[in-house]
Amino acid sequence: MPIFEKGNVRIHYEETGAGTPLLIIPGGGLNATMGFLSGSSPFNPMVEFKDKYRCITLDLRNAPDGQSSGPLEIERPWDSHSDDQLALLDHLGIGDFLVMGFCIGGPFIWNLLRRAPGRIIAAVLVQPSGSRADMRDMFYTNNMAGWGPALCARRPDVSMAMVDGFLTRMYRTDPDFVFTVTRDFVRTCLTPVLILPDDVPAHPYAVAMECARLAPNAQVSFYPWKDPVDMIPLAVRHVATFLRANDPKVG
Repeated sequence: MPIFEKGNVRIHYEETGAGTPLLIIPGGGLNATMGFLSGSSPFNPMVEFKDKYRCITLDLRNAPDGQSSGPLEIERPWDSHSDDQLALLDHLGIGDFLVMGFCIGGPFIWNLLRRAPGRIIAAVLVQPSGSRADMRDMFYTNNMAGWGPALCARRPDVSMAMVDGFLTRMYRTDPDFVFTVTRDFVRTCLTPVLILPDDVPAHPYAVAMECARLAPNAQVSFYPWKDPVDMIPLAVRHVATFLRANDPKVG
């Protein structure tokens, strides 16, 4: 799998298939790597959609088990990752693209829609992360225990004080809704969006459905779509139909 380097950032990525570019952001929070798609994901879009799209995915910067690395940008945690995603697409010569994200990919997609609205053709948010009113500190606490120590063990230039600053900015400074954009932004976002909601602490159903209600061109899948597992192919079919309907190369 190739490596893209830009300055002091190193991005490990994979691509397969041909057609309209489809950026795929794996889940797993700040531990997200490409391995999620073949291991923990309810379906693997790199397999499901490679016959129709140019599928591109990457390890998240500084995921302890991944091969992407870069500075811990304490004052701009979300934007530093969006920088990586957009820089990779630029490196590959890609202008407009489709995007699909799992878990933490939800907030990342909203940030991409804010940063590069003219480039995103349509977006699919699968079991997106969001902030629960009764568990505002969940992501901060979980990452202080489950991400920060592993990163520090691998990177002697990173301290837990730096991790605390990064996570505080990421999850505590604006802990409401989807972390990266406001409700007013979602109300004015005209990009077609498909949401496949979940209902676990990190993927609150209420936040996913609020996004679906607010976004003018949003669709939402049936729910539950992962249980029983024989429902998953129906959800994948919905995703395929949505992507095809918004693919400028179709027809």
